[in-house]
Amino acid sequence: MLTQLLLDAKGLSEKIAETFPAPRLYREKKLEIDESLRLFENNPMATACMEILSERAAFSGHGLSHARKVAIDAGAIILIEGKQAIEEDNVKRAVVLAHIAGILHDIKRSAKNHARQGAEEAKKILRGFDLTDKEQESVVDAIGNHEAFQPCTPLADLDSQLLSDALYDADKFRWGPDNFTEMIWDISDTLNISVEILLDHFPAGLKALERIKGSFRTSTGKQYGPDFIALGLKIGEKLYKELEKKQLRNSPPETGGKRL
Repeated sequence: MLTQLLLDAKGLSEKIAETFPAPRLYREKKLEIDESLRLFENNPMATACMEILSERAAFSGHGLSHARKVAIDAGAIILIEGKQAIEEDNVKRAVVLAHIAGILHDIKRSAKNHARQGAEEAKKILRGFDLTDKEQESVVDAIGNHEAFQPCTPLADLDSQLLSDALYDADKFRWGPDNFTEMIWDISDTLNISVEILLDHFPAGLKALERIKGSFRTSTGKQYGPDFIALGLKIGEKLYKELEKKQLRNSPPETGGKRL
């Protein structure tokens, strides 16, 4: 359970975030976001995946809320880009695959090399699903490719490559405002991190977020991803200044380079 100091800091971060607009993607592509949400809520396989995920141990900062958002945003990217990259009759099916990949992508979040480990775990889970061998392979490959700053395996066909890239971008959207309104508090709770330690790693964490701006893979990600990161950095910088004013730590900040 979060200490009162961390609960107060979380409340402050939420108030700061409310002073900024929603990311541009959610304002300019609302139709696609809403359609992805509708398909997600009516997708029995997505429901089954969420149930599987809920039965597993909690992952620090990468639980059900994170998985749901990644799934819906990945589906929206497919809807935005699929008209050019995928045959029209296959777009909705591709959204289904994006939802499944989004939910399961962090199934092994606590493991070393979690993307590849997660891909292997997803392969086992998907054997009982109503998916073709190619669809299962596409989901597994996408999960294996989703970790930042790691080698990315090029895929043979455009449909699989788009799914892989959409999952990556939707996951990295979470490095924006969500990083400061949800993820760092989940991490602090799960790992029992104090507010002093959190503040020690804040400057290095903000620098790490800057690196993600140039890593987006789809046209949609390249257009809207940097906006997510910019918003997150503004929220994080303001939060850090406010918490520093409160003098919540007794030791000087470290520069170890850990991501928030």
